[in-house]
Amino acid sequence: MADPVRARRLTEDEGRRLQQIVRRQTGSPIRLRRAMVIMASASGNTVPAIARLVQGDEDAIREVIHRFNEIGLACLDPRWAGGRPRRISEDDEAFIVEMARTRPQALDQPFTRWSLRKLCDYLAHNRGHRRVGVSRERLREFLHHHKISFQRTKTWKESNDPQIEAKLARIEHVTSHFPDRVFVFDEFGPLTIRPHLGASWAEQGHPDRLPANYHKLCGVRQFHACYSVGDDTLWGVVRARKSADNTLAALQSIRRARPGGAPVYVILDNLSAHKGWKIRSWAARNKVELCFTPTYASWANPIEAHFGPLRTFVVAGSNHPNHLVATRALHKYLRWRNANARHPDVLAAQRRERARVRSERQHRWGQTAARAA
Repeated sequence: MADPVRARRLTEDEGRRLQQIVRRQTGSPIRLRRAMVIMASASGNTVPAIARLVQGDEDAIREVIHRFNEIGLACLDPRWAGGRPRRISEDDEAFIVEMARTRPQALDQPFTRWSLRKLCDYLAHNRGHRRVGVSRERLREFLHHHKISFQRTKTWKESNDPQIEAKLARIEHVTSHFPDRVFVFDEFGPLTIRPHLGASWAEQGHPDRLPANYHKLCGVRQFHACYSVGDDTLWGVVRARKSADNTLAALQSIRRARPGGAPVYVILDNLSAHKGWKIRSWAARNKVELCFTPTYASWANPIEAHFGPLRTFVVAGSNHPNHLVATRALHKYLRWRNANARHPDVLAAQRRERARVRSERQHRWGQTAARAA
């Protein structure tokens, strides 16, 4: 039997870019959907599960995964065709890219950054040996083709875990070989009592409105979530805080889900409340292997992809009076979600909302290339 189709391990840059696409939920819907497919496959989800997740065809899902394994993130862009022959040569294109990457002040221009209009004007009227006439739209296409975008400088984290490869390989191994005994744990929060922005169907020009909130007197809560990879079920308990005792209680509920003494594998992030001596000793006695994600790499936790619908259908657009009502709404959705997890027609409404899945960044699944002897 052939091996199941699966996306290779992501690089750190690929993981960050995919996470930005699904979090921002802007731009082409095709890119959003393909990014979700790649992240779900890299997390260890099977093609049928991904097809249910995005309400797509299994063959189309496999094609996206194969193209990602071949050409990387270039597979996110549709392959459009047609158009007249180009009028700008490759040398002109290289000149455009070089000027776009050069700070205007280095070219004796009186501003600190380019706009498309200013760059077009400089390319057509500069005093150098090469002048290129190009429209703003064509210039935008050139920059997009060469992966040049207008962006702000931001801080970002890179995993400094010396065991990152070993941890990712272990997570990949257990999700591939023992999916029925793999569970995932993480906290979802903080959950606050306030009006949350959302989306709904309403008359044009008359959107539903939520009241302003100036006093937040209910504190915050954390949803301690457990997910069964084999059963595709999600459950958990809302707690007042993150703690080792609450983590141990969640792990005990996972152990009870697989009685009989067979080993159980739990994937969880590298939080201090997840790896105390009490938790480790209990796990050793009860045949529970704790598979920690690398430091600064919680994106490798498969449960992150399932927190998106919680934000979309439970938190977004809500205005609960207290945490008790909010907790009841959360568990009501979980009962509906687990009862309808394998009914694609019922889940059709979730297709667009899944783009908000808070998934992974940095490296992903797939073995690293072997070094030449």
